[in-house]
Amino acid sequence: MQRSDNQLLVVTHLSQLLDYVTGFGGLIVPLILWLVNKENVIDMDHHGKSIINFQLSILIYSILSIPLILFFGFGILALIVIGIMAFVFPIVNAIRVSNGQEANYPLSLSILK
Repeated sequence: MQRSDNQLLVVTHLSQLLDYVTGFGGLIVPLILWLVNKENVIDMDHHGKSIINFQLSILIYSILSIPLILFFGFGILALIVIGIMAFVFPIVNAIRVSNGQEANYPLSLSILK
């Protein structure tokens, strides 16, 4: 039997910000929360997949932007934009989930379906 737990969904979205606090954990902690609770919490499977897809997309975009540093500094600009996106979207989506709305991560690749 599944239960509704918006607070856990909010914590899962906000746990992505651990990268800014500790330097790591922004992918690991949401992954653990998703794997442990996907069967017990309503919509955790959907939110967990979207968070992991977003974090993997951010990682891929960051890796791809590193060679672009050699081309007129486009990579530095890309890394700044990626950093802002990785900070803003988890907060916005945590607020949306707490209000009962659907979370949305634009520019996220569909790695997990």
